[in-house]
Amino acid sequence: MAERRPRSLPDDRQPVIIAARRTPICRANGALKSLPAHELLAPVLRGLLSGAGVPPASVTDVVIGNAVGGGGNVARLAALEAGLPVSVPGLTVDRQCGSGLDAIVLASRLVAAGGSGLYLAGGVESISTAPLRARRAAGGAPEFFTRAQFSPRALGDPDMGVAAENVAARFGISRERQDALALRSHRRALASAAAGLFDAETVQPAGAPGPGGFRADRSDDGPRRGLTAAVLARFPAAFAAGGTVTAGNSCFDADGAAAVVITSVERARELGAGDGLLVRDTDTAGVDPQLLGIGAAVAAERLLERCGLTAAEVGLVEFNEAFASQTLACLDRLGIPAERANLDGGALALGHAYGASGAVLVTRLLAQARRTPIEGQLALALISIAGGMGTAALLEYRSLS
Repeated sequence: MAERRPRSLPDDRQPVIIAARRTPICRANGALKSLPAHELLAPVLRGLLSGAGVPPASVTDVVIGNAVGGGGNVARLAALEAGLPVSVPGLTVDRQCGSGLDAIVLASRLVAAGGSGLYLAGGVESISTAPLRARRAAGGAPEFFTRAQFSPRALGDPDMGVAAENVAARFGISRERQDALALRSHRRALASAAAGLFDAETVQPAGAPGPGGFRADRSDDGPRRGLTAAVLARFPAAFAAGGTVTAGNSCFDADGAAAVVITSVERARELGAGDGLLVRDTDTAGVDPQLLGIGAAVAAERLLERCGLTAAEVGLVEFNEAFASQTLACLDRLGIPAERANLDGGALALGHAYGASGAVLVTRLLAQARRTPIEGQLALALISIAGGMGTAALLEYRSLS
């Protein structure tokens, strides 16, 4: 088995993540509602450059995921808004919920291809300012719709909540387990915030409005102090009569941005980086759209098998908690106890800023790895994706000195 483990690439092609920043994650139509996507992302990019000591002109490209924006290449727009020189290009990626993680995956592959490039990669979502969507009806009149089509109708194209119910039913995920996961997510997020564990990674967008707007403490606004098991038990089924998926054990829509600096080990050392997360391997898998929430587990299974690893060998796990049902189904399938994942809480407490959420996972993993540095510790970022997909990334903490 050991001979199948991922091997390090040469230092000039081994991708490593050396810095990560994010905005607060705030409820849609809440504290960040006045900021379009590029204005959310720009302070994150500026924070990365200053924090990592990266000269703006040395950035090879800015690769950003976005799911429900207005198009027009938000990566390029945000890069210019952040003050990067016009010589730095931008690329926007859309793999829906997986966009932020897939942007990081793409940047890592560009580094591995050679050239010692240096990339800013991640994701952004401003659900509050996303454009209204309409298609042309017969006669050319606009016909508004709330979401894009993700799969052919012949295969089934369920709404996300319905798909979460499908997963709960297929894999036997009880209401009690879902509620328990949601409660633990809120409690962990509250404890981590109180301990200041999010402070170093969080940057505050500029231009704070008046009362009810941005807060000086730069905090996420989702975790609920008054949430208890009894409160969660009172929530009715949200998507299917007699179902188990509720508003309490589902994420809420959020605005936010997150990104990382990713380059080669050789270039990272030149920048003076002392440590980072090596990107060892990644995988994206397709699954039945009716069971889209299981996609992350299938991608992770293939990834771990290819690397000759078991889930028990992975020390840190971050899974995007869009719904408790799919989180538990994926972790069960991988043999990962739910208690081992999302040590600082997840999207059930912090919210789901679609295109940014995958990059938030990596931001959390870098912070956790540095909090208790263990040379060679493996980390796994996982996200299930609309339309029946999932992406997984295997990372490894390493000292670069």
